[in-house]
Formats: sequence, structure tokens, C-alpha cells
Amino acid sequence: MRRSVGIFGSTGSIGQNTVDLLQRQGGAEVYDVRVVTGARNIALLAEQAKTLQSDMAVTAEESLLDDLRAALSGTGIEVAAGSEALRAAAAQPLDWGMSAIVGAAGLVPTLEMARHAKTLALANKESLVCAGELLQDTCARHGCRLIPVDSEHSAIFQAMQGGSADISRILLTASGGPFRDWTLEQMREATLAQAVAHPNWDMGQRISIDSATMFNKALEVIEAQQLFDVEAGAIEVVVHPQSIIHSMIEYHDGAILAQMGAPDMRGAIGFALNWPERRDLPVDRLDFAALSRLDFAAPDEARFPALRLAKQVLEAGGLSGAVFNAAKEAALDRFITGDIGFLDMAALVEYTLDKLHLEASAANSLDGLDRVLEIDRNARRTGMDWQPA
Repeated sequence: MRRSVGIFGSTGSIGQNTVDLLQRQGGAEVYDVRVVTGARNIALLAEQAKTLQSDMAVTAEESLLDDLRAALSGTGIEVAAGSEALRAAAAQPLDWGMSAIVGAAGLVPTLEMARHAKTLALANKESLVCAGELLQDTCARHGCRLIPVDSEHSAIFQAMQGGSADISRILLTASGGPFRDWTLEQMREATLAQAVAHPNWDMGQRISIDSATMFNKALEVIEAQQLFDVEAGAIEVVVHPQSIIHSMIEYHDGAILAQMGAPDMRGAIGFALNWPERRDLPVDRLDFAALSRLDFAAPDEARFPALRLAKQVLEAGGLSGAVFNAAKEAALDRFITGDIGFLDMAALVEYTLDKLHLEASAANSLDGLDRVLEIDRNARRTGMDWQPA
């Protein structure tokens, strides 16, 4: 029996690596790919659909439906477009679903997969940041196993196979991004091209910028608290420039388990795809003699205030995570268009958190998806209205 699979966000970096692994592990002979989805890269989406012999291809952009239809003409592959099409595609039975749509746009399809898939491979961290209780509750009620795909959370998940009851600390590693050694004055003048030039990982534009600001790591702190149900104070971030140790857990007896590997997302994706088995993956093996050293440092929250703001979000609770993510996405949009500077992004997010503190802390994602989306809209409006001093 072939495993039924859906890849949401197949044209992004995580999605492309997922497609690569499916092909390497037998392709259409082993996997019954029900759907692949993307946004504006219609040529790649159509190529993936044909290569994997997918039943359906969906673009999030309604205006590109005709382009997708033309690209898949004569193949028999069903095409659709728009947010409702994404939601409908996610609401079908799957053995394994990959949630790799970037940002809050992935929340609705992720929740649908949690209702209908046996296993949810979660790369869309925003789903947990914005609606963690709702997603966890949905998985529990529908018998869906959630396996994290972020390299850090996959590392923690793997290390916890030795037992999770006696954990005293979670240590999330961070590369530090392209600006880890820059001064505040240099960072103030950082350009878009400099912000997307990540030293270790090959990622999309938005995730690369999030790494440069360390907002990506801030989201991962919130995600870790939701995934592993630990106290906020038990989660620490440590800068590890080589990105060899993906994260660590410490037990009450002082023992630390670290998950290590080459900085290649196919490691975490392959673990989620093959769990509970481990299969050979096309990732480099570590040569410790050649590696020779691993470096660590404490993060500088003065230069990277996103980490400080993540702690505030955990303390505030409620739907503060949804505000945080929406404000971050608004800030990212404005930086990409040149409307605000690099350091302005954190200031915008902090302003929005302060402005919506009471509304967010009084709510909960278990209030329902509509409440989460309402908070998200309010935070985006507030962030778009903010102006630098």
C-alpha cells in the first residue's frame, strides 16, 4: 500500500527538500501524492505535480489559476486556487501531511490537516505560536500525531526519546545569522540583500530575514513551550555559529543530550517522513577531526530584542503569540518594501504588543479560529500604522 501524502508549501525551501526526499525514496511508486501547493512559482509547482504524479495542484494565488491550468494541461492533474481551495485540499484523509506554508497563512490548512491526517509534519511554526492550544487540542481529538520539522524542535523531539519527565532545561541553538558580530550602528544600516545572506542555511527570503533579526528564534522559543509543555524559564537560547548541534535537553541530574548533524533540513524532514524508522538520508556525515571545534555564546538581547519580546509573550499568555507573529509579519513586509529600517522591525513589534496587550492576554486560541484571526487582523493593522520616531 502506498502512503497518501500532501505537501502544503511544496515550492518553498522545506517543500522542495520534501519533494527531493520523496523522489529519492521511491517517488510515485511508494507515495500516493494527493496534493502539492504553492504560491507564485507556477512553473515549479507544475513540475513537482508532474514529477510526483500528484492528484491535485493548488496555488494560493487565485489570479494564477489559468497559468497553473495551462502548465498542467493534458496531464489529468486537478488544479485549484485560493485560500478556500487550500483549506479543502487539506480536508482530505492523508497518511502524512507536510505543513510548510510560511507564516500565518499556513494556520488554516494546518488545522485542517490536524483533523484529517494521521501524521502532521509541522514546519509552520506560526500555527503553534498563534494557536498552540487549538492545534494541540485538534490533534488530540482526531488522533493526529504531530512531529516537528524545525531542525531545533526535531532535535529536541529526538533527544526526548530517552524520556521527557525529568527535563530541567531546553537549549535552543541559534546560528546568530549574518549579523551576529555586527554593532547596532552597522545593523541600523543593514540592507535587504545583507539580511537574506544566511551563513549556514539555504532558506527563503522571509525566513532568512527572520533569522537575521532572530525573530525566527523568538518564534521557536514560543513554539518549544507549546510543543513540549515546559515552563518558559526552562527554555534558553545559545548562539552556536556552526549549526552542528541543532538543540539540546538537560535533565535534572545534569546530563545533557544533544542532537547533531550537518546543517541540512533533509535530516529533520526525513526523520518526520520515516518516523518511527530511521532510513538512509542524503545528508553529509560529520567529520569531527575536520570540524575540530564547536563554539557557543550567549545571545545579545540588546542587539536582538526579539528574544526579549518572546519572553514577554510567554509571560503574557493568551493570544499574545498571535499578536507577536502578525506584527512581525507586518514589520517584515515593510522592511522588504523599504518602508522601515532593519532595527525598526523590533520596535514595531514591541509597540504592537504593548498596544494590544489587554486584548491578547484576555483571549485564548481555544476560543476558536475566528478569534485568532481577529487578533491577527488587529495586530497587522496596528503594525502597519506604526511610524518610526
